Amino acid sequence: MQSHSALRVVGDHPDAIDLEEAERAAARFLKALGISTHTDGLQNTPRRMAQAYAELFTAAPFDLTTFPNDERYDELVLARGIPVRSVCEHHLLPFVGVAHVGYLPRERILGLSKLARVVGHFAARPQVQERLTKQVAGWLEQSLAPAGVGVVIEAEHTCMTVRGVRAAGSTTVTSALLGTLRADARSRQEFFALAGTGPGARS
Repeated sequence: MQSHSALRVVGDHPDAIDLEEAERAAARFLKALGISTHTDGLQNTPRRMAQAYAELFTAAPFDLTTFPNDERYDELVLARGIPVRSVCEHHLLPFVGVAHVGYLPRERILGLSKLARVVGHFAARPQVQERLTKQVAGWLEQSLAPAGVGVVIEAEHTCMTVRGVRAAGSTTVTSALLGTLRADARSRQEFFALAGTGPGARS
């Protein structure tokens, strides 16, 4: 039988969610902006706001399941197009996009669905894209001890597209490379090409 190892991952938010207090605060927030919640369409909006943000800021716990690399596979493992949904910590407006996450295995390999789980785990909080990218890469490096890790996130920030400069259609791209994927130019180029970003990217 193939042995495996599972590390339990839980949320790191120490404070319990108080939906009733969040709803009251949302009602006060809307009132302070001159928005009445006494109409049919808005009377339940504070409750919906509280529930929506509670959902955005709650990551489901999961087991990071790893397996022995019995085949001694040492080529790039890459998951492309992982959905990203987070909230900008500066304006509490959403940003959405995709992440491309890869690693070069050593002794252990990872259950593939867990790459998406890790992205979702760190996205479920007020964030900046740069930090999110580094957190995913750093956590995989620490937990899996691979030869290299690469993470690219492409996202559209509504704090840019619906307010301020209103740069509709613009995207922000961030990357974090560790180990061989940072040190070796050929490995780095392969990662970006397979991820579909950078020079030589595949469509």
